[in-house]
Amino acid sequence: MLQQVRTANGQGLGAAYLDALNAEQRRAVEHGCDVLAEAPPLLIIAGAGSGKTNTLAHRVAHLVVSGADPRRIMLLTFSRRAAVEMQRRVERIMKKALGPKSGVMADALAWSGTFHAMGARLLREYATDIGLDAAFTIHDREDSADLINLVRHDLGFSKMEKRFPMKDTCLAIYSRAVNAELPLGEVLGATFPWCAEWEAELRKLFSGYVEAKQKQNVLDYDDLLLCWSQMMMAPALADDLSGRFDHVLIDEYQDTNRLQASILLNFKPTGRGLTVVGDDAQSIYSFRAATVRNILDFPGHFTPKAELITLEQNYRSTQPILAAANAVIDLAAERFTKNLWSNRPSSDLPALVNVADDNAQAGYIVETILANREAGTRLKSQAVLFRTSSHSATLELELTRRNIPFVKFGGLKFLEAAHIKDVLATLRWAHNLRDRVAGFRVAQLLPGIGPGTAAKFLDGIAAGGNAAAGLDGFRPPSAAAEHWQNFVETMSTLHLGAAGWPAELDLACRWYLPFMAQRYEDAAHREADLSQLAQIAATYPTRERFLTELTLDPPDATSDQAGPPLLDEDYLILSTIHSAKGQEWSSVFVLNVVDGCIPSDLGVGSTPEVEEERRLLYVAMTRAKDQLHLMVPQRFFTHGQRSFGDRHVYAQRTRFIPNAMTKHFQSCHWPRPKAGSAPARAARAPIDVKSRMRGMWG
Repeated sequence: MLQQVRTANGQGLGAAYLDALNAEQRRAVEHGCDVLAEAPPLLIIAGAGSGKTNTLAHRVAHLVVSGADPRRIMLLTFSRRAAVEMQRRVERIMKKALGPKSGVMADALAWSGTFHAMGARLLREYATDIGLDAAFTIHDREDSADLINLVRHDLGFSKMEKRFPMKDTCLAIYSRAVNAELPLGEVLGATFPWCAEWEAELRKLFSGYVEAKQKQNVLDYDDLLLCWSQMMMAPALADDLSGRFDHVLIDEYQDTNRLQASILLNFKPTGRGLTVVGDDAQSIYSFRAATVRNILDFPGHFTPKAELITLEQNYRSTQPILAAANAVIDLAAERFTKNLWSNRPSSDLPALVNVADDNAQAGYIVETILANREAGTRLKSQAVLFRTSSHSATLELELTRRNIPFVKFGGLKFLEAAHIKDVLATLRWAHNLRDRVAGFRVAQLLPGIGPGTAAKFLDGIAAGGNAAAGLDGFRPPSAAAEHWQNFVETMSTLHLGAAGWPAELDLACRWYLPFMAQRYEDAAHREADLSQLAQIAATYPTRERFLTELTLDPPDATSDQAGPPLLDEDYLILSTIHSAKGQEWSSVFVLNVVDGCIPSDLGVGSTPEVEEERRLLYVAMTRAKDQLHLMVPQRFFTHGQRSFGDRHVYAQRTRFIPNAMTKHFQSCHWPRPKAGSAPARAARAPIDVKSRMRGMWG
């Protein structure tokens, strides 16, 4: 069927499905499609709101319509949701181009997902070639931190005379060294200088951590990329893997780290069939080890150099907003030159709103969003963005006082809730009985089993040749005896996969419910979360896929799968700038656009850090479609200072908007002076304060 469709394509189907693209988008879509697998490397610099996703989806579809085998295309994104959306768009475009035959072609686009998800899939396929057990389980960040803490404790580092770094810090150091491909000493000196004295101990800790993972047949996030990278270092495996894919397309390339870039460059060393899309001006994730150098240096990795196509037409914002954003990014030290423009004229310039303090800042925002709402702009179409989550505290109080519903992006995520982790640990341990972290959590759900008994139980399983047989051989404490047989039968059924998927999740939940009722007073509310988890599970074909993809790309909340939260008919959006990337709203307010906040006082230690802070402001500004308000408080309270009285700091407007740039903004002060207030003050009789003060001591 695939061959028949490709033959039909070769007989001259029209390209009317490309007519809606602008000239540069079409250039990017059609690049190299006449030579297909020999297509030269392509770098698409896609400015904010320039139709990046639409362009990439059209390119994938056009490759297939031009004769490329969809089974030999890999599309890498940075979230599962982005991959799903991309797949849907490709399907719609192919339906326009191919009609009834589009379904089989779209279904064959199976290699679409995140770097980590594709890495996990390839590692399972090539497990025997690289010495892995294909039944490995994947630890999320919290489980990885717990495992590193066990090793930390076993090595005696938790009882040092001087304070040794905590588990989360140790994991962050390890992850940074792996993803940035930097020596441990360099990572400590640049990012964790307070831990530099522990370099020798950290090396020992990380060595023990790697051994523990291998012994338990678990991988962490970083292993999925690291093992993939190591595969690409072996010529035979690299040739085999590269030969399976004619086209590799990567979205959001500015957000890749050095490890991901090395995988890609070994995957397609000549660059043939390689397309990367991104925007250096939106590279804001260095705290995750992402580096803007990957996209800046991309063209020079190949001979001849990659072709560069720039998308500058913006379909989101008004021209005045773009002019201001262009002015901010024009001062960047190094960048690909582009000038965003729009067909949306407006007489409203972005506003620089000068206020006295954070209370006034909150007052202005509340009054403006309510006025916008009365004028027809829903609360959902308005957003307040901030550099750090704590910056919105005063605003949240005012919104609550004024009974304005809001949703804040951040906080506890759905899969981090204890009862959800209990169920997922049950499934993960049943899948891999050598996973000590999962087993440790599950065993302690039973009454009478604490950390010591759980450790002995898991030691017995690890020591035996048959892990499943170790379940039957253990003699539980008396408090757990009545539950033990049901526990063994449930785990055995789950381990063997006898119930089938997704019935296995239902079995795990039914076993867990009595223990949840004993552990939590709000068990009834938590049970609704388990029902939601079951709905999510039904969308995955296997337990393995469910555990893998949910670990690698978890939903922020149940609403990520079930639609927006039903807090009210409408609600305002509060978000950090990092979380807002890729989003858009009609009206946007940016809090604390002053030095010390943007840029953060912790982000000015080096030129690269300052440049990333500049890009952060640019990202915030380009989220706005119609209105943009940059808030400039004269003074503000830093987090936690209010409890100590009237302690505040004074600040000046961000250095990223110097005086020469203010022509792109309208400057206003709030609250505005009330009419007649000045004459009233002038009419009052003056008070001789000095005389009164002298009289106090007369």
